[in-house]
Amino acid sequence: MSLDTVVEDIRDEARARAEEIREEADERAEEIVSEAEADAEQIHEDREAAVEREIAQEREQRLSSAKLEAKQARLSARRDVLEDVHDDVEQAIADLEGDRREELTSALLAAAVEEFDDGESLRVRGRADDQDLIEGILTDYDDAEFAGEYDCLGGVVVESEASRVRVNNTFDSVLESVWEDNLKDISDRLFEAQ
Repeated sequence: MSLDTVVEDIRDEARARAEEIREEADERAEEIVSEAEADAEQIHEDREAAVEREIAQEREQRLSSAKLEAKQARLSARRDVLEDVHDDVEQAIADLEGDRREELTSALLAAAVEEFDDGESLRVRGRADDQDLIEGILTDYDDAEFAGEYDCLGGVVVESEASRVRVNNTFDSVLESVWEDNLKDISDRLFEAQ
């Protein structure tokens, strides 16, 4: 074997080995590119899912906020309606006249007087416009006198210095008591369709 043949064999082996290394490198490069593409696709999918979650969360927060705002507006409107009804009832009570006003005032005075001991000297106060009415009712009571006006819709406030007791039997106090006790029923009846 000549030196040229040996050199040529070594070159052929080197070329074959170089070709083999190049093929392995190409395969490895393809694997790296493929892995990188898969990683990129996964990153893209993960980011897309995160964005979708964020959008869904934002949508849910806005929807919850809108529902809360609508509920608050509805409650505010209901409160306004209840205030209007209360004001209308107050006005209707203030506008009571004649026998009905006298009957109610007399009943409230009688109930207040029962809270005091017999023989106590009572001072009765009431609405300025009802002074004549109250003084007329007081003719049935020996130990009671009209003591001046009280800012109210009607009814009476009865006091005794001897016992330092004060009974507020005004239309206002009765209305507030009835209103508070029945507010849920009133609201239910006004808003039953909803």
